[in-house]
Amino acid sequence: MQIEFDQFYVRLGSIGLILLLGFFLGKFKLITKKTNQEITNLLLVIFMPASLFVAFPSNYDEASASLFFSGLGAGFLIMTLLVILAKIIFNKRIFKKDMTYESQFAFIFNNATFLGYPIVSSTFGPTGILAYCGFIIAFNIALFSYGIWLFERKITLKLIRSIIFNPNIIAVLLGMTLFLLSIHLPSFLTDAVGYIGGATTPLSLICIGYMLSQAALLKVLKKWRLMLTAVIQLILGPLTTWGVLTLLNFPPEVIQVCTLIQALPTATSLGLFAVKYGGNATDSSELVTISTLFSVVTMPLMVMLLLGS
Repeated sequence: MQIEFDQFYVRLGSIGLILLLGFFLGKFKLITKKTNQEITNLLLVIFMPASLFVAFPSNYDEASASLFFSGLGAGFLIMTLLVILAKIIFNKRIFKKDMTYESQFAFIFNNATFLGYPIVSSTFGPTGILAYCGFIIAFNIALFSYGIWLFERKITLKLIRSIIFNPNIIAVLLGMTLFLLSIHLPSFLTDAVGYIGGATTPLSLICIGYMLSQAALLKVLKKWRLMLTAVIQLILGPLTTWGVLTLLNFPPEVIQVCTLIQALPTATSLGLFAVKYGGNATDSSELVTISTLFSVVTMPLMVMLLLGS
């Protein structure tokens, strides 16, 4: 599975146009903050789970199962390494006390959900999505456990419930179960779920575009700590992922998918988590914006450098 760079850049261009649509919808107030929040909730609860559920082949085969479980193992390995690196790099001696944990979150968790799915699916197709489904289980478990802990710094029953009942994890586990047991649902049902999941890509990109439309870019670019965090995340993340997975001889498909995911900007959920759990909401949202803007340059470079051969 090799990246065809001509097609890759064409797809990035298409994604960029939808981002611009979201940007202008926000600028002209055709989308409000409330509307964007409602769309985000629908994506996390309905559209994204539907797209992950239908990602599995209808019939079991060992190659597909191996790819899924390799993506799952790679996901847990990558999340663990990023947690360790984040604690070493983003310490309180370099970063302001009120952004230490936010910076760690930004480094560990990128936009694997909203931006990762459309880029992986358009670049690698069904084969890449199988590895992605495995990875996203590990990602969501880490996000809704350690990600929340970074803000609250305590383990609660609510935190445990958020992992167990996360719709994306449930959808992947259900899809995996049907795949492993070769259970076929009625075609009208799978078609309906597929149609719903098909809305994930445009809606997620519109939400990101809206977020960019609300940022005060000139003000944001003056904050050197935020810019440094974004650069470290966008470069060290994919380098670490590619190096470790290559050293451990993971399947090429898994290496490519996971490296591409780690080249994405930091997760939009950073701003949402900061608001919900009492973090620095302003700087967190600005960090998401900086990382997204910088990724326009860094992502193609990292993909060409690490996956070009």
